[in-house]
Amino acid sequence: MGVSTVAKRPKAYKILTGDEQMKKQFSNMGYLNRRNLLQRAVAAGLSVAVVPSSLWAASGELNIYNWDTYIGETTVDTFSAATGANVQYDLFADNEELFAKLKEGNPGYDLIFPSDYMVETMITLDMLVEIDHSKVPNIKNLIQEASFIDPPFNPGLKYGVPYMWGTVGIGYRKSKVPAVPTSWSALFENDELAGRIALLADARVVLGIALKYLGYSMNTRNSDEIAKARDLIIAAKKNIKTFAPDSGQDLLISGEVDLVMEWNGDIISVIAEDDDLAYVVPDEGSVVWMDNICIPKGAPNIENALAFINHIHDPEVNAEIANTIHYATANAAAKKSIAPDDLANPAIYPTDDIVAKCEALVDVGDDARLYDEAWTQVNAG
Repeated sequence: MGVSTVAKRPKAYKILTGDEQMKKQFSNMGYLNRRNLLQRAVAAGLSVAVVPSSLWAASGELNIYNWDTYIGETTVDTFSAATGANVQYDLFADNEELFAKLKEGNPGYDLIFPSDYMVETMITLDMLVEIDHSKVPNIKNLIQEASFIDPPFNPGLKYGVPYMWGTVGIGYRKSKVPAVPTSWSALFENDELAGRIALLADARVVLGIALKYLGYSMNTRNSDEIAKARDLIIAAKKNIKTFAPDSGQDLLISGEVDLVMEWNGDIISVIAEDDDLAYVVPDEGSVVWMDNICIPKGAPNIENALAFINHIHDPEVNAEIANTIHYATANAAAKKSIAPDDLANPAIYPTDDIVAKCEALVDVGDDARLYDEAWTQVNAG
């Protein structure tokens, strides 16, 4: 298992995640990242400015289910201060965990953050609430391109609003890796760094990248191609230290591994702490993804959920999030307040050439079982 390094949050949050003993072990290491920056700011009694908005919810509850380390330092506090809403904030490690939590019925969440293909799956299964755009006026701040305002997985933004986007690539320690890992072979066929490699614990992403490395589409429905990707990963397991649940960046900066498959923003966050680290999208291409803010069916606090989506897309709020987590925002109006170094960094805002080599994961319908079966065999192999 990988290790999550979630620091204690302000009292406005209630975090439910994995192994508390492991988290304590890593938090005691003392390296300064965006998570313990938040902790120290709160401990120091720093004030939080309230960001004005044209639309606020009434006081009450808001239950959020999001990825780890995927929100600004003040986002929840400013929303709570302005609305009086008490926010419970829970974490998931990958889209499959999110789906498993909700597929038998919503346990009480108001907002979730699924990726593109998972949005499509949830729409097909009638798991999402339609978004009332009249209550999210800040939707006007989105990048006015079809991929953001009319994506094929969510036409017309009927069931969700874009949040952040980016790539999956290789994070690596320059002093330990003899050359820039420009091919996925650095992860799948690398006996020299046996035990020093981590992959994501995400079935569609890992199998998709294995497929891409083998020259196939990440969204293939061909069972033989999926089987070849499965076999490649199983053969690589002798060199893999762990399949990390959205925590490969922590393993990299702690020195437990030297090569990781990870989301670009997570690696960018640790590069800021250790200049021996770097990120690259291999030449074969990778995943280009877009995460979204959605309201699941059965949400008990829909008005608060809509107000929070609007809050997220206030330009200043959104810029604070992007400057904290170092992911590319879908909010065009926020860019004027985003750090220039981030805007110029192709690891955060990939060039058109990089994007052209990548694929977005899409819902493969009933053939998702082929990926599920392959991933079960990877885990057992």
